[in-house]
Amino acid sequence: MSLNQDLVALLYTAGDQGITLVDLAATLQTDQAAIRQHLEDLMQQMTQDNQEALVIQQYGDIYKLLTKPQYYTLIKNYWQLQQTTTLSQAALEILAIIAYRQPITRIEIDEIRGVKNSSSTLQTLVIRQLVQNVGHKNAPGRPRLYGTTPEFLDYFGLKNLAQLPDLSEFQKEKFPDQENFHLFNQSTSQTED
Repeated sequence: MSLNQDLVALLYTAGDQGITLVDLAATLQTDQAAIRQHLEDLMQQMTQDNQEALVIQQYGDIYKLLTKPQYYTLIKNYWQLQQTTTLSQAALEILAIIAYRQPITRIEIDEIRGVKNSSSTLQTLVIRQLVQNVGHKNAPGRPRLYGTTPEFLDYFGLKNLAQLPDLSEFQKEKFPDQENFHLFNQSTSQTED
Protein backbone atom coordinates (compact mmCIF):
# COMPACT_ATOMS: atom_id res chain seq x y z
CA MET A 1 0.00 0.00 0.00
CA SER A 2 1.11 3.51 -0.75
CA LEU A 3 0.91 6.44 1.63
CA ASN A 4 -1.71 8.04 -0.61
CA GLN A 5 -3.93 4.95 -0.34
CA ASP A 6 -3.45 4.93 3.43
CA LEU A 7 -4.47 8.59 3.59
CA VAL A 8 -7.61 8.02 1.52
CA ALA A 9 -8.54 4.99 3.65
CA LEU A 10 -8.17 7.00 6.87
CA LEU A 11 -10.07 9.99 5.48
CA TYR A 12 -12.88 7.70 4.37
CA THR A 13 -13.00 6.02 7.77
CA ALA A 14 -13.04 9.39 9.59
CA GLY A 15 -16.21 10.29 7.69
CA ASP A 16 -17.98 13.59 8.37
CA GLN A 17 -15.82 14.36 11.39
CA GLY A 18 -12.65 14.39 9.33
CA ILE A 19 -9.21 13.87 10.80
CA THR A 20 -6.42 16.21 11.87
CA LEU A 21 -2.92 16.27 10.49
CA VAL A 22 -1.65 15.34 13.96
CA ASP A 23 -3.89 12.24 14.07
CA LEU A 24 -2.94 11.25 10.52
CA ALA A 25 0.76 11.52 11.35
CA ALA A 26 0.36 9.58 14.60
CA THR A 27 -1.69 6.82 12.96
CA LEU A 28 0.65 6.46 10.02
CA GLN A 29 3.73 6.94 12.20
CA THR A 30 5.06 9.48 9.73
CA ASP A 31 6.35 13.04 10.04
CA GLN A 32 3.65 15.73 9.85
CA ALA A 33 5.52 17.63 7.14
CA ALA A 34 5.59 14.51 4.95
CA ILE A 35 1.88 13.88 5.55
CA ARG A 36 1.06 17.52 4.74
CA GLN A 37 3.02 17.31 1.47
CA HIS A 38 1.30 14.04 0.48
CA LEU A 39 -2.09 15.54 1.32
CA GLU A 40 -1.41 18.64 -0.79
CA ASP A 41 -0.27 16.49 -3.73
CA LEU A 42 -3.25 14.15 -3.34
CA MET A 43 -5.67 17.07 -3.05
CA GLN A 44 -4.37 18.56 -6.30
CA GLN A 45 -4.35 15.20 -8.08
CA MET A 46 -7.92 14.33 -7.05
CA THR A 47 -9.22 17.80 -7.90
CA GLN A 48 -7.74 17.71 -11.41
CA ASP A 49 -8.70 14.10 -12.21
CA ASN A 50 -12.04 14.23 -14.06
CA GLN A 51 -12.50 10.48 -13.51
CA GLU A 52 -12.31 10.96 -9.72
CA ALA A 53 -15.59 11.56 -7.86
CA LEU A 54 -13.91 12.41 -4.56
CA VAL A 55 -11.83 15.30 -3.34
CA ILE A 56 -9.98 16.13 -0.12
CA GLN A 57 -10.91 19.39 1.59
CA GLN A 58 -9.12 21.10 4.46
CA TYR A 59 -11.15 22.91 7.14
CA GLY A 60 -8.73 24.53 9.56
CA ASP A 61 -6.59 21.65 10.78
CA ILE A 62 -9.13 18.98 9.79
CA TYR A 63 -9.08 17.10 6.48
CA LYS A 64 -12.17 15.47 4.99
CA LEU A 65 -12.85 13.22 2.04
CA LEU A 66 -15.85 14.58 0.14
CA THR A 67 -17.63 14.11 -3.14
CA LYS A 68 -16.99 16.74 -5.78
CA PRO A 69 -19.57 19.54 -6.03
CA GLN A 70 -20.80 18.40 -9.45
CA TYR A 71 -22.30 15.28 -7.77
CA TYR A 72 -24.48 17.34 -5.40
CA THR A 73 -27.75 16.80 -7.29
CA LEU A 74 -27.14 13.08 -7.70
CA ILE A 75 -26.39 12.60 -4.01
CA LYS A 76 -29.28 14.82 -2.93
CA ASN A 77 -31.66 12.71 -5.04
CA TYR A 78 -30.26 9.54 -3.51
CA TRP A 79 -30.74 10.78 0.08
CA GLN A 80 -34.26 12.00 -0.64
CA LEU A 81 -35.13 8.59 -2.05
CA GLN A 82 -33.57 6.85 0.95
CA GLN A 83 -35.36 9.09 3.44
CA THR A 84 -38.77 8.54 1.89
CA THR A 85 -38.43 4.77 1.63
CA THR A 86 -36.74 3.61 4.80
CA LEU A 87 -38.77 4.86 7.78
CA SER A 88 -40.86 2.03 9.18
CA GLN A 89 -44.30 2.42 10.71
CA ALA A 90 -42.74 1.96 14.16
CA ALA A 91 -40.18 4.68 13.44
CA LEU A 92 -42.91 7.09 12.33
CA GLU A 93 -44.92 6.33 15.48
CA ILE A 94 -41.91 7.00 17.69
CA LEU A 95 -41.10 10.23 15.82
CA ALA A 96 -44.67 11.46 16.29
CA ILE A 97 -44.60 10.64 20.00
CA ILE A 98 -41.28 12.38 20.51
CA ALA A 99 -42.30 15.40 18.44
CA TYR A 100 -45.45 15.99 20.48
CA ARG A 101 -44.22 14.91 23.92
CA GLN A 102 -40.53 15.84 24.03
CA PRO A 103 -38.58 15.48 26.15
CA ILE A 104 -39.64 11.87 26.70
CA THR A 105 -38.04 8.60 27.85
CA ARG A 106 -38.03 5.33 25.96
CA ILE A 107 -40.24 3.74 28.64
CA GLU A 108 -42.82 6.51 28.18
CA ILE A 109 -42.69 5.97 24.42
CA ASP A 110 -43.27 2.25 24.93
CA GLU A 111 -46.24 2.94 27.21
CA ILE A 112 -47.88 5.14 24.60
CA ARG A 113 -47.22 2.63 21.84
CA GLY A 114 -48.28 -0.34 23.97
CA VAL A 115 -45.09 -2.28 23.28
CA LYS A 116 -42.37 -3.72 25.50
CA ASN A 117 -39.24 -2.27 23.94
CA SER A 118 -38.64 0.31 21.19
CA SER A 119 -34.88 0.45 21.74
CA SER A 120 -33.74 -0.71 18.33
CA THR A 121 -36.08 1.58 16.39
CA LEU A 122 -35.22 4.49 18.67
CA GLN A 123 -31.50 3.81 18.13
CA THR A 124 -32.06 3.84 14.36
CA LEU A 125 -33.67 7.26 14.66
CA VAL A 126 -30.71 8.49 16.74
CA ILE A 127 -28.27 7.17 14.13
CA ARG A 128 -30.26 8.91 11.38
CA GLN A 129 -30.05 12.07 13.52
CA LEU A 130 -33.82 12.56 13.61
CA VAL A 131 -33.88 12.36 17.42
CA GLN A 132 -31.23 12.95 20.06
CA ASN A 133 -30.56 12.56 23.75
CA VAL A 134 -31.54 15.88 25.35
CA GLY A 135 -30.79 15.09 28.97
CA HIS A 136 -31.84 12.73 31.73
CA LYS A 137 -35.11 12.49 33.64
CA ASN A 138 -34.92 13.31 37.34
CA ALA A 139 -36.09 9.82 38.33
CA PRO A 140 -34.54 6.55 39.55
CA GLY A 141 -32.01 5.29 37.02
CA ARG A 142 -31.92 8.73 35.36
CA PRO A 143 -33.32 7.48 32.03
CA ARG A 144 -32.39 9.34 28.88
CA LEU A 145 -34.77 11.90 27.50
CA TYR A 146 -35.23 12.20 23.75
CA GLY A 147 -36.16 15.14 21.57
CA THR A 148 -36.21 15.98 17.90
CA THR A 149 -33.28 17.49 15.98
CA PRO A 150 -32.93 20.14 13.27
CA GLU A 151 -32.61 17.20 10.84
CA PHE A 152 -36.10 16.09 11.92
CA LEU A 153 -37.47 19.49 10.95
CA ASP A 154 -35.60 19.36 7.64
CA TYR A 155 -36.75 15.79 6.93
CA PHE A 156 -40.41 16.76 7.32
CA GLY A 157 -40.06 20.22 5.76
CA LEU A 158 -40.86 22.11 8.96
CA LYS A 159 -39.39 25.41 10.10
CA ASN A 160 -40.20 24.68 13.73
CA LEU A 161 -42.28 22.36 15.91
CA ALA A 162 -45.15 24.84 15.94
CA GLN A 163 -45.83 23.78 12.35
CA LEU A 164 -46.75 20.24 13.47
CA PRO A 165 -50.44 19.46 12.89
CA ASP A 166 -52.66 20.15 15.89
CA LEU A 167 -53.48 16.92 17.74
CA SER A 168 -57.12 17.97 18.02
CA GLU A 169 -57.41 17.39 14.27
CA PHE A 170 -56.47 13.75 14.78
CA GLN A 171 -58.72 13.31 17.81
CA LYS A 172 -61.78 14.08 15.63
CA GLU A 173 -60.91 11.12 13.39
CA LYS A 174 -61.85 7.54 14.27
CA PHE A 175 -58.75 5.44 14.89
CA PRO A 176 -58.55 1.93 16.36
CA ASP A 177 -56.36 3.07 19.28
CA GLN A 178 -58.27 6.26 20.03
CA GLU A 179 -58.03 5.66 23.80
CA ASN A 180 -54.28 6.44 23.74
CA PHE A 181 -54.63 10.03 22.48
CA HIS A 182 -54.76 11.38 26.03
CA LEU A 183 -51.20 10.11 26.50
CA PHE A 184 -49.91 12.67 23.98
CA ASN A 185 -51.25 15.52 26.08
CA GLN A 186 -49.70 14.51 29.40
CA SER A 187 -46.80 16.69 30.46
CA THR A 188 -43.43 15.11 31.14
CA SER A 189 -41.47 15.36 34.37
CA GLN A 190 -38.62 17.68 35.20
CA THR A 191 -35.37 17.22 33.29
CA GLU A 192 -31.69 17.59 34.10
CA ASP A 193 -28.79 17.74 31.65
